[in-house]
Amino acid sequence: MSIRIGILGYGNLGRGVECAIRQNPDMELAAVFTRRNPEDVKILTRTAAVRSVSEAPEWRDRIDVLILCGGSATDLPVQTPEYVKYFNVVDSFDTHARIPEHFGNVDAAAKASGKVGIISVGWDPGMFSLNRMYANAILTEGSDYTFWGKGVSQGHSDALRRIEGVKNAKQYTIPVEEALEAVRAGKNPELSTREKHTRECFVVLEDGADAARIEQEIKTMPNYFADYDTTVHFISEEELKKNHSGIPHGGFVLRSGVTGWEKEHSHIIEYSLKLDSNPEFTSSVIVAYARAAYRLAAEGQTGCKTVFDIAPAYLSSRSGEELRKMML
Repeated sequence: MSIRIGILGYGNLGRGVECAIRQNPDMELAAVFTRRNPEDVKILTRTAAVRSVSEAPEWRDRIDVLILCGGSATDLPVQTPEYVKYFNVVDSFDTHARIPEHFGNVDAAAKASGKVGIISVGWDPGMFSLNRMYANAILTEGSDYTFWGKGVSQGHSDALRRIEGVKNAKQYTIPVEEALEAVRAGKNPELSTREKHTRECFVVLEDGADAARIEQEIKTMPNYFADYDTTVHFISEEELKKNHSGIPHGGFVLRSGVTGWEKEHSHIIEYSLKLDSNPEFTSSVIVAYARAAYRLAAEGQTGCKTVFDIAPAYLSSRSGEELRKMML
């Protein structure tokens, strides 16, 4: 039997999830739930329904896992604890500083409803988190470094677009090349947040909007821009569409550590991603964890989980025997 998936929110991430489901034969898209008029939302899967978000709870017996595709700034902190009352859910909450708080809220709701909620799934948090954890477990004495970009951050771009007076926006995260090369060279530099990355924003204003106020609001926004050297460019809608329509991203996780009785040997672990489409890659990670949510629920588990709590075999459609034969 196919794992029946629901999608809540049909933006870039929701469309990516729909495409990823098509590449997983053990899954089927049952329904897309939208805050827009359902008749105005055109999806690619002919067999799936499009319904208003208000109807979602009525589908609790027809969906195995609901994937939440809203933004981390205001959507997911409310949606994930709410919808885990009815469904096993997966989200991509990516405000790192608020993950413990979000985990607590979702865990309480999921345990009360007897459901599974997997949060903060994607590539960071997500795949990068796992690589940081594995590297720390292996090289117990060392230093961690994470560099993002150059690429478009969906969460940061969404935060820009929610500022009053902003019509549209894209935000690029850019590693400081000198810092990255110093880590690769084994110099173990002590780097502040500001020394590792810069942020570049391209913003289209609403008519009559106060550019000076908006620039100040961007540069002082906590958890997003306040700790970085941030450049803000005000451009036209036409220029944004022409030069900033793609959603590439990527980055690097490194750990520099030592082994030996006298700590005489140095090692560097590096994991990197080069993504042509940030939302489509993120969606592919989420869909794999939707399979895990389905399996955990089938075992009777409840509560909130993160990528740290889930064994790798739960992500794969292959059996344990196949995995041991082909990949171990």
